[in-house]
Amino acid sequence: MPVSNRIAALRPEIEAWRRTLHAQPELLYDVTDTAAFVEARLRDFGCDEVTTGIGRTGVVGVIHGREGPGGRMIGLRADMDALPIVEETGLPYASERPGAMHACGHDGHTAMLLGAAKGLAETRGFSGSVALIFQPAEEGGAGGKAMIEDGLFERFPVSQVYGMHNLPGLAVGKFGMRHGAIMASTDEFAITLKGRGSHAAMPQRSADPILAGAALVQALQAIVSRNTDPLKSLVVSVTQFHGGFAHNVIPDNALVSGTVRALDTEMRDLAERRIREIAAGIAAVHGLAADVDWDRNYPVTVNDAAESDFCAEVAMDIVGPGNVDANAAPLLAGEDFSYMLEAKPGAYVFIGNGDTSGLHTATYDFSDEALVAGSSYWVRLVEKALPLR
Repeated sequence: MPVSNRIAALRPEIEAWRRTLHAQPELLYDVTDTAAFVEARLRDFGCDEVTTGIGRTGVVGVIHGREGPGGRMIGLRADMDALPIVEETGLPYASERPGAMHACGHDGHTAMLLGAAKGLAETRGFSGSVALIFQPAEEGGAGGKAMIEDGLFERFPVSQVYGMHNLPGLAVGKFGMRHGAIMASTDEFAITLKGRGSHAAMPQRSADPILAGAALVQALQAIVSRNTDPLKSLVVSVTQFHGGFAHNVIPDNALVSGTVRALDTEMRDLAERRIREIAAGIAAVHGLAADVDWDRNYPVTVNDAAESDFCAEVAMDIVGPGNVDANAAPLLAGEDFSYMLEAKPGAYVFIGNGDTSGLHTATYDFSDEALVAGSSYWVRLVEKALPLR
């Protein structure tokens, strides 16, 4: 089964939705206009249930199959929020809201799931039910976790849940997925070095946090090179170093902060333990104190093997075996769909966005050429997971 002819016929409409959403980006949980747009479309399509306000601004639509309610339910998830970036694409549908931009393709994700919703509501070529989950605050706000804590899976008891994200650099018309970890955990650290300032001409009177900070930045790099199994993935990146206010003053304090990315819990825990130990040791050597603030953010996104294989089969039905990589390389970026995969079996896949600017850049744009393949994938997944009896 190639792309759905019905979905292909819907492309102008799906593209128009995507561009409308792109022009009106909203951040984190403040996606009220986007959620209202989604709600209106779902009601227009004739969804059997439409629920709003889950996880503050999330929306869930339910479509029952041809045989009516009852039977198994599966979940499909799209994210709705944008990023605090000033758009530089110059496109006719560029952001009309200063300081906000759909720089990660969530406009495309939402439009693809809406396209699938319209197709599924028209044909209902499946048994059981599908829950269409439109989530706020993926970009650092843990909206997926908020929806779960607000009773998402109690209200909509799905047996599996599936997610999809576009990937620049992967050709349009291609899909990728893998067993196990496909996206990384995303922890953040901030280390405050508390010393004693002095005039720069009298450094012997100081406990210099700048010198200690320089040593700390270098020492943290040894975690990956000397404490980590070379066959496992770990990133420790220092991204900020703040201290001082004048050329001739050694300050009292300095701040060193950054991020840690890992593909398994063992490496995640190792990094936290070693950062705390190294910070304390460097501070002691230099006669300072170190306070470590650790933000344990999104967990590792882990695909279940059976569901990943199933998604590969679905993608092959749409684009052919040669366009599906069932053992795609994982990314060290983070994704809060991880919370949903901790709660339910499922899988997360990549869909090609072509040779475009990277995610989270001011010149990025979702490729409209991917819309039909993405919506067709969702429709085929539902029909294959919930076949008519």
